[in-house]
Amino acid sequence: MKTVSDLFMPVGGKIMEVNSKIDTNPELVNKDPYGEGWLVKIAVTNASEVGALMSADDYKKMIGK
Repeated sequence: MKTVSDLFMPVGGKIMEVNSKIDTNPELVNKDPYGEGWLVKIAVTNASEVGALMSADDYKKMIGK
């Protein structure tokens, strides 16, 4: 079953590339999110927004992993 939903991002920008592999292999998002499972590549509009993002380690601490 396929589901479509909006993608919310914590920074503003322009989508430059979409990962077409996800169309035929949606499980990549869960299996390899930092490798082959990426969704979009963006050109960030305001670089100062990036500094306010959590690191992967901080996010893991926040969710209790």
